[in-house]
Amino acid sequence: MKLELSGPILILGAGKMGGALLSGLLSRGLQPADVLVQDPAPPAETASIIAAHAIGQAASFDKLETPPSVILAAVKPQVMDDVFPSAARHAGPHTLSLSIAAGRTIASFAKYLPAGSAIVRAMPNTPAAIGHGMTVCCASADVSAGQKELATRLMSAVGKVAWIDDEALMDAVTAVSGSGPAYAFHLVECMAEAGVAAGLDPDLSAELARATVAGSGALLDHSDKPAGELRRNVTSPGGTTAAALDVLMEDDVMRRLFVRAIAAAKKRGEELSGN
Repeated sequence: MKLELSGPILILGAGKMGGALLSGLLSRGLQPADVLVQDPAPPAETASIIAAHAIGQAASFDKLETPPSVILAAVKPQVMDDVFPSAARHAGPHTLSLSIAAGRTIASFAKYLPAGSAIVRAMPNTPAAIGHGMTVCCASADVSAGQKELATRLMSAVGKVAWIDDEALMDAVTAVSGSGPAYAFHLVECMAEAGVAAGLDPDLSAELARATVAGSGALLDHSDKPAGELRRNVTSPGGTTAAALDVLMEDDVMRRLFVRAIAAAKKRGEELSGN
């Protein structure tokens, strides 16, 4: 990954998401010498990556000689105020602060940075761990076109990237894609339990449900057809799939349930972020 960097990329937090980003960026050609990691106890998998690439680690950034090109904030939201300021004091006029901390607003970072600093708030989801994430980003008014492209390239290391202009929509984004993997996993649980109720061996039913949802997701990802069209392609009139969908779609019950679920997640996100 050939990036025009004016200084190092500081990664604050090398846990699951920070480690996934580090791994993804290195696999795309980011030079280890361009990265500095701050994490007192990275997971074993990330620690091995850091060691294998001889990536620099720092307990503090007091000896940093060049303003960072990017401060990637990947620590847990509740400790961000303890960790971010030590890096923020080194921000230069061209530094991009990129946060992947759920619920932390652009304003919560701006208070630690010089006026006019470029800040991008990003919301990835857990499939980023295997390079199949979905990240939505929102930029402060001071983010340049070049910095926006840089943020896109960085987050593309773990999956797809989309942008929104209104930060207030981040709670809805979190409700759909940030929390969304849990909904898919619960679908697998429900299908497996229903298979057992229909007479299947529990292990076989679990395998069928898991493989079916995983395979369907892969098919959706590789197709340019809308989900509704793919659903109709599986559904023969009067067949078994149609009989099941008659139940799932009766009185629009499944859609209405998801509207309620997404609304509940959005509301909770607003409460946590103080919106």
